[in-house]
Amino acid sequence: MLRQIKPKNARSKRALAKKESLAHENTKTVLLLRGTTCSSLVQNLLSDINALKRPFSKRFTKKNEIHPFEDASSLEFFSLKNDASLLLFGSHSKKRPHCMTWVRCFGGQVLDMLEVYVVKDTARTLAQFKSEKCKVGLKPLLSFSGAQFENPGASQHTLAKSIFTDFFRGGESATVDVEGLQLMINFSAGEEAQDGSSAMIQMRCWRIITKRSGQRVPRVEVEEMGPRIDFMIGRSKEAEASAWKEAMKKPKGVEVKPRKNIETDIVGDKIGRIHLGKQDLTEIQTRKMKGLKRSREIAADTEVADDDAIISEEEGDFTGGSEVKRQKVA
Repeated sequence: MLRQIKPKNARSKRALAKKESLAHENTKTVLLLRGTTCSSLVQNLLSDINALKRPFSKRFTKKNEIHPFEDASSLEFFSLKNDASLLLFGSHSKKRPHCMTWVRCFGGQVLDMLEVYVVKDTARTLAQFKSEKCKVGLKPLLSFSGAQFENPGASQHTLAKSIFTDFFRGGESATVDVEGLQLMINFSAGEEAQDGSSAMIQMRCWRIITKRSGQRVPRVEVEEMGPRIDFMIGRSKEAEASAWKEAMKKPKGVEVKPRKNIETDIVGDKIGRIHLGKQDLTEIQTRKMKGLKRSREIAADTEVADDDAIISEEEGDFTGGSEVKRQKVA
């Protein structure tokens, strides 16, 4: 249960009102921190991730004595102080070299964490790619390839997919400009190692280029722009059931009420179902055509034949169905 703070004056009341949950939340801010010991590789990668997330990111270069899995109070303090629910902490030690800890917070408290180790031999920074870079503030396209990310149960790879999606998805928008789709971030996971260790996660950033093709649809090409990072998964902390349920709760009035007999298929087309009552076909107004009209002589003969048939039926009913024989008069 989250601690409730009662404001003592109007100023603190306004400050708490700004931090209250909204029906439509603002874009999440990422806070990048470093520990007392941090390798130059991790510092460069923090700068590259800061460049990808700008303007929704803040980076602190001062050393902080923080141990996320032992004591997360410092991370919670930074999260509340800077109104940032996403944190990325970089550190380096002999036991955990080139370590990056991805943290998510909810309500001023740490929700879940994932620790990864950067493979130094394959890592490439943004500056090592001489290609053109994307503009600031673009909403990236995210893709996850690998059976590890589609595991139905809870695992480190499914946690990594959830955290990476939260970090890089950007703000919500009702419409998307095609010209703004210039950045794609791909995460791929291979097979598990023979010793039973988790599969490596490879992060690749591509710049999408559209060129003239002589047709209405342009020709699309991709070019790697960096950074290139390979992660080895380390420690992780799953969210508690009660905290996760509270974080996933949706406010009232946000969800659109479903309309009866209206559905949307996979393509996005709207399909409606109409219920009709019983129809009387004799009252349907049809188009009259001369070819379907009967002549007067045929109509008169038909009416006489119908009258004779009715009379014979009535006589049969009166005599019990037996034929009546008339006597001849001499």
